Amino acid sequence: MTTTLLPRNPIGRKILDKSVKGLSVAASLLGIFFLGWILMEVTNRGIAAINWDFFTELPAPPGEETVGLSSAIVGTLLMTVIAVVVGVPVGILSGVFLSEVARGTRLANAIRFCINVLMGVPSIIIGLFVYTILVLPLGQFSGFAGAISLAVIMLPVVARTTDDMLVLVPNALRESALALGTPKWRVTFDIVLRAAKTGMTTGVLLAIARVSGETAPLLFTSLNSVYMPESLMEPTSNLTVTIFNYAMSPYADWQQMAWGASLLIMISVLSVTIFARAAFKERTR
Repeated sequence: MTTTLLPRNPIGRKILDKSVKGLSVAASLLGIFFLGWILMEVTNRGIAAINWDFFTELPAPPGEETVGLSSAIVGTLLMTVIAVVVGVPVGILSGVFLSEVARGTRLANAIRFCINVLMGVPSIIIGLFVYTILVLPLGQFSGFAGAISLAVIMLPVVARTTDDMLVLVPNALRESALALGTPKWRVTFDIVLRAAKTGMTTGVLLAIARVSGETAPLLFTSLNSVYMPESLMEPTSNLTVTIFNYAMSPYADWQQMAWGASLLIMISVLSVTIFARAAFKERTR
């Protein structure tokens, strides 16, 4: 018994295709519109606060002519660097373990589930967790506790991205290297990781971009300070908490500084993303 396919109306298929393409383009344009609106609004409101004093002077009371956020800038840089040093290597090694060592095992599936859950945990919960295990035992807020909270937020993003990128590397590449007598550890670190470096770099940048705007965990860990950080084992100033405090204040000059700090964070994230994309861009022949 033969089955004959009923002819489909090509006009309906074309209309559906054009409709889906039109909706996709409209959604993309809508996202670009709001992104451009945000960039323009932050730039217009924050550019007036950007000057030499902004980067060199300490915060001052309302009404002072010379005022800056140098302590917040330095504190943010220190905590971000420590978070990257702690979170990125652990995240990459976790992704390597899931993809290259425990692939297809129940342990790998359980770890992936935990990573997915951790990615969805609100940042304020992570802040409370670090507050419980670091701030309370030490008896004070500290920049180190803030950096650890940011590292915990970065870890699942880096781990999941590394795992996904390594899975996309063809098995033929691994088998070819192993057939030549190359040890498995060297195949992983010299060949597989190098083949997936672009996607992994994107994951690291996404993690950095996410923690750059986090405020809630720092309220419970590093808190804030108006002084230049001399040690990360004391309350440490940072841009996000400063933005929160200044934006909620009734003083116009503090609100202006909050817009300037927002512009600085936005420019920093965009600059890092563009530089990394240009540096690790895949060249096609």
